Amino acid sequence: MTLSADRLAALDAFILDLNRASAAAILPLFRAGHGLEDKAAGKNLPRDTHAGFDPVTEADRGAEAAIRQLIAERFPEHGVIGEEYGEDRPDAEFVWVLDPIDGTRAFISGLPLWTTLIGLRHQGRPVLGSIGQPYVGEVFVGSAQGSRLVAGGTETPIRVRECATLTDAVIATTDPDACFDGAERGAWLQVRAASKLARLGCDAYAYAMVAMGKMDMVIEAGLKAWDIEAAIPLLEGAGGLVTNWRGEPVGPNGGQMVVTGDRRPLDEALVSLRRSAK
Repeated sequence: MTLSADRLAALDAFILDLNRASAAAILPLFRAGHGLEDKAAGKNLPRDTHAGFDPVTEADRGAEAAIRQLIAERFPEHGVIGEEYGEDRPDAEFVWVLDPIDGTRAFISGLPLWTTLIGLRHQGRPVLGSIGQPYVGEVFVGSAQGSRLVAGGTETPIRVRECATLTDAVIATTDPDACFDGAERGAWLQVRAASKLARLGCDAYAYAMVAMGKMDMVIEAGLKAWDIEAAIPLLEGAGGLVTNWRGEPVGPNGGQMVVTGDRRPLDEALVSLRRSAK
């Protein structure tokens, strides 16, 4: 079944409702008592890797619960895949893919770089996505109908910018020491050396900056579906794209990923990234 423009518009409005619900659960706990737990505790994982510390807070769980409740009330036939509470009807026609707080490390550090990621699949394909940062009052929303920034009661269309070469590109990743294995880190360092400027620690907020035309590329690895699916419609609606490290579409399970505005620096970066593609 084709997703009609009217149906997509209704779901677009609903994704803003979901962002409001998650914000109401999260904001009272930001820079406050957020009930930090380490999901990796007791698992004997190495402390020098991303997996060695896996934080979760009451805000993560409360926000996902609030989003799930609203989906169940409004669209009980829809499925949900979320970081905190797992899968519910993942083969439904419509499936919401949720990361209530992407960037929990930033959240517990008091840095407003965390975001709420909400994506929607229709028949297995990402068709709608939002990246929300409620502390600064921003929601980036995108689909085949285009992408926009919703902030301060106004809606502003957004578009990726042109970037002719990798040497002109502003790129980002979250933490190359923690998130990349040895070969992946080597590939990242090659791309970074060729770029104009690299920024670290922005998590999914960097995806929104590419869609907005402020950055040019984000390179990540080891992602889950909820880490990336919201970005795919947002970037495509803004004129960009999301691929894996081979330059192919990202599958339903995450993995290695590149968000890019202009295709030209991506082609250059893939020369290095393909050597470490999985």
